[in-house]
Amino acid sequence: MKRTALYDKHIAMGAKMVPFAGYEMPVRYSSDIEEHMAVREGVGVFDVSHMGEFFLRGPKAFDLVQRVTSNDASKMYDGKAMYAYLPNETGGIVDDLIVYRISEEEYLLVVNASNIEKDWNWISKYNTEGVKMENASDQMSLFAVQGPKATTVLKKLTDADLDSMKFYTFQKGKVAGIEDVIISATGYTGAGGFELYVANEYAERLWDALFEAGAEEDIKPIGLGARDTLRLEMGYCLYGNDIDDTTCPIEAGLGWVTKFSKVFTNSEYLQERKESGGKQKLVGLLMVDKGIPRKDYEIYNAEDEVIGRITSGTQSPVMKQGIGMGYVTKDFAKTDTEVFVGVRNRRLKAKVVKPPFV
Repeated sequence: MKRTALYDKHIAMGAKMVPFAGYEMPVRYSSDIEEHMAVREGVGVFDVSHMGEFFLRGPKAFDLVQRVTSNDASKMYDGKAMYAYLPNETGGIVDDLIVYRISEEEYLLVVNASNIEKDWNWISKYNTEGVKMENASDQMSLFAVQGPKATTVLKKLTDADLDSMKFYTFQKGKVAGIEDVIISATGYTGAGGFELYVANEYAERLWDALFEAGAEEDIKPIGLGARDTLRLEMGYCLYGNDIDDTTCPIEAGLGWVTKFSKVFTNSEYLQERKESGGKQKLVGLLMVDKGIPRKDYEIYNAEDEVIGRITSGTQSPVMKQGIGMGYVTKDFAKTDTEVFVGVRNRRLKAKVVKPPFV
């Protein structure tokens, strides 16, 4: 198993470590609910250095980005980030990712940890124009500083104009005296905040500076457990759960980042699917009866026929209700439709809702 640069720091802070995507990662430090609420109401820091970072450089870097991703990079400018996915050739998804335009001839692609090798090989396959590719995943650390007090904390460490940064923009700046930190107004929690990309050699220094600066705001370290409940309250997809190599991105609700203003991998097929609408749809489910929908539980209609399955589920710490995401046939995808989740041998009532849940 790999370890992030802060493995020893997590152990010292009392983290419970678990295997995740080939890494030993902190799943929690105190409790999932406590950490979840710290992010929703205050500020927390995640070490998500297991994520992958690829740099694409050269005159044809833009063309390669356009070829392999679903979204349209022609709308980007220096300092802009965009969410996209890598379509495969069979109608599914290689991975979802964030693309950063550093300059006209340099892009940073941030991919899921479990897919680093797969994504690298996939992008390399289409690199027929000599784009210089660098896999910097093992040299970079990534911290997500999230929550309504995140800006207050970071302002103590940088002169960057954080207030003027719009969602999905970024800049390079000095943070805690460390040069060339990428400060990104992105995150996977819906609670606001920033993500910081830094060289491994400065990771511990930056982590310590964040906790020192955030002491007055009661900053907390946050594990993967709370990361999952936070993203689920927002209805954000998790690769391997809600989307994968077999998932149609249109059915997964990713039509908004599927731009047919250009040609990309399998774009003709995906355009046909967008026009037809697909056979099923990823929806949010709010439990009416008491219970928690779990991954792979089946979803039923009133006639006790299987109409879908749960892909992600939890007890919402904010709502104190069971929430989930899952695929259902199109006839049952309309908001407020009553459905039933199979929990053991019972059928628990739920209703279709449009995320975010909070």
